[in-house]
Amino acid sequence: MSAQPVLRVSGLDVYYGPRHRRRHALRDASLTLGSGEVVGVIGETGSGKSTLARAIVGLVRPTAGRVVIDGEDVTGYRNRQWRSLRRRGVVQYVFQDPLRSLDPDLTIEDSLVEPLLVQGIFRAEAVTRARAYLSRVRLDEELLRRLPGELSGGQRQRVSLARALVAEPKLVILDEPVSALDSANRVGVLEILKELRAGGVSLMFISHDLGSVAGLADRIAVLYQGALVETGPAEEVIARPAHAYTRLLVNSAPTLRSASAGRAEREALRALLGT
Repeated sequence: MSAQPVLRVSGLDVYYGPRHRRRHALRDASLTLGSGEVVGVIGETGSGKSTLARAIVGLVRPTAGRVVIDGEDVTGYRNRQWRSLRRRGVVQYVFQDPLRSLDPDLTIEDSLVEPLLVQGIFRAEAVTRARAYLSRVRLDEELLRRLPGELSGGQRQRVSLARALVAEPKLVILDEPVSALDSANRVGVLEILKELRAGGVSLMFISHDLGSVAGLADRIAVLYQGALVETGPAEEVIARPAHAYTRLLVNSAPTLRSASAGRAEREALRALLGT
């Protein structure tokens, strides 16, 4: 891991709504992500996961705090500066719904080469790279001629991942990348992410499902009601969770729950959290 983190988030606050009834969606969040590291950000719906991700890439403006990507302080960036950063391919965002990031009127080939053409790469080279990354996410070149609507949900999610990777970014943020997939496609995408991890790509994997990130993340950050309540090495967080909410998540994950972690214990944790 390099001395300089690929991502540094410090004291990030985000509010939603008008001043007289604002909702504190993110509270004093601080997080780092090193080169080639995978951080899993875990929490239930409404905990602030997507707000954190969108604040990092400039889709939500924070009220306080700083965001530094690859040594570049992007906290106060305007739309033009964000467009420049994205066109350079430094950071890429993979949405939960791939149809939000794939133009329905463009073929898969055009969707994949578009970010490379913006960077000034000749089309022939861009197409070659597009084919390589389509293969990397285990899809056939035959799909290059199709439109997104002609693909299955699992295929579209893999294309969305290939489109994020084709620009060879320093950081990829994945917002619930497997939650809408069936079990077979979920396993396939997780296997691809493991290969990317081995290849040195920095990933922030956002999920409500601790089991999905347990075997992938180097570190896990737990969000509860807009606050990061626990951060640490994945094995330690899973084996010895310090916060009551983290213990609830661990005991609720079918693949992580021990035989002794029964219903009574989970109900006791829910009562402690007031949920």
